Amino acid sequence: MTLDLAAAGQPAVPAAEAVQALLRQRIMEGLLLPGARLVDQALAEEFGVSRNTVRDALRLLAADGLVVSVRNAGSSVRTLTSADIHDIYTARRLLETGAILQSAGATDAMLEAVDRAASASEQHVLSGDWGKVGTASLAFHQAVVRLARSARVDEFFNNLAAQLRLAFAVMPDESAFQVRWVGRDRQIADLILAGRRDEATALMNDYLNESETQIIDGVRAAERARR
Repeated sequence: MTLDLAAAGQPAVPAAEAVQALLRQRIMEGLLLPGARLVDQALAEEFGVSRNTVRDALRLLAADGLVVSVRNAGSSVRTLTSADIHDIYTARRLLETGAILQSAGATDAMLEAVDRAASASEQHVLSGDWGKVGTASLAFHQAVVRLARSARVDEFFNNLAAQLRLAFAVMPDESAFQVRWVGRDRQIADLILAGRRDEATALMNDYLNESETQIIDGVRAAERARR
């Protein structure tokens, strides 16, 4: 594929940032798993850019916490530790519960996006595509954070969501892990839409606490298996 660096009527995106965005999206969709090698020559050929451009993109992804690069060994998708997961969830609790509490000023379009995202997760469950369920669930939480109406918070959380997708990859049975959250996404969405912000915040906090515990257990099991 060749990169399209400019949408119609929009300024061109620097090539390294375009490659960065594409690779981040693949991580978000579960197409690049922890430990996957990222070979600059192969990526340069795929995207029709120079190896230096790919290397710049990988440096950006390393700064995002999504890639690790080792001198003379190349780059690979990052494998998260249990400490990483705890840090991610600490940030999630602050951002997601805070966004819900600030949602009184959310626009109809923002609230509709929350509703649509919860519905998308439900539809993917019906089709049995658990990878897409995970991606849709993250999109739901991104929509919740957008209720805070802060572009900087959105940008930070979008990167956090990509890191979280790497954590999902260590769960031995993604369907068993994901299915329990879809109904709760819908419950939280309905509470937000009804303006019951305190209840939605409490449910989100419980949700995140339980999710963190399960993912940390999965990460620790994977760490033991690698020893």
